[in-house]
Amino acid sequence: MAVKFRDYYEVLGVARTASADEIKRAYRKLARKLHPDLAPAAERAEATKRFQEINEANEVLSDPEKRAKYDALGENWKNGQEFTPPPGTGGWQRVEFDDFEDLGGFSDFFASMFGRAAPGAGRGRAGRRGGVRMEMPGNDVEAELPVTVDELLQGSKRRIQMSDGRNIDVEIPRGSREGTALRLAGQGGPGFGGGPAGDLYLHLRLAPDARYRASGDDLDMDLPLQPWQAVLGDQVRIETPDGAVKLTVPPGTQSGTRLRLRGRGLPRGGGARGDLHAVARIVVPEHPSEAERRAYEALRQAADGKAGA
Repeated sequence: MAVKFRDYYEVLGVARTASADEIKRAYRKLARKLHPDLAPAAERAEATKRFQEINEANEVLSDPEKRAKYDALGENWKNGQEFTPPPGTGGWQRVEFDDFEDLGGFSDFFASMFGRAAPGAGRGRAGRRGGVRMEMPGNDVEAELPVTVDELLQGSKRRIQMSDGRNIDVEIPRGSREGTALRLAGQGGPGFGGGPAGDLYLHLRLAPDARYRASGDDLDMDLPLQPWQAVLGDQVRIETPDGAVKLTVPPGTQSGTRLRLRGRGLPRGGGARGDLHAVARIVVPEHPSEAERRAYEALRQAADGKAGA
């Protein structure tokens, strides 16, 4: 009896050379997308048909023996062509299926190649051979979580709200690095048909900070200096992620000079940390007092005299 040929590779959208992992990924992606439970009522019949097709394709291509038997037909058959099964294939055999609810069985093409469920065969959930499970795990979800310098260094606990309205408590471990992925098991997309929920992966991203600029594991911060501090040197108090410290500014410091404080940057892993760089920025008074103006005048005269000497 002639039946319609089914191109299972086309159904799953994979090449004939696809690996088992590629077939598995393609099937799971389509199954989540086309699951009838997710379709509007008006589209459920078509979704059910497409869901049957991908389940059937996966049933064959994920089983090495069935795939080898299918591939032996050759590459010249096209989807929908009239196909007469080779002698010796098909026939009635008992194949138990997992609960299909109202989704129906496999096609005549499948039955002609691999047999079909015997009349009256049950469709209990205890299928052992050739079963197509309706249970599908939920999608893993990935998202970025902006964090502050202090949160990376000290750790913190946050409550975030998902797009579906759920509130989730997240613990950011002390000493985390930017790019660290936090896995929250079972907090991803919901499963289908009683399948487990996927996982949520939060990738830590350093949020913009008014005080610090990240450069790898190092931090930069601006260090405003009065001209006399840069010329004569000074000790200044600055705020670091670990608290206030005194920093020595050498005499003759030029604007843009980077003064390093070792081990006060971001976590590097293994307990180590990057460095903090205080970048000198020379600032001048916008509205100098009279005394300041006289001092700058004297400085200019001194500089002019030095240049003319």
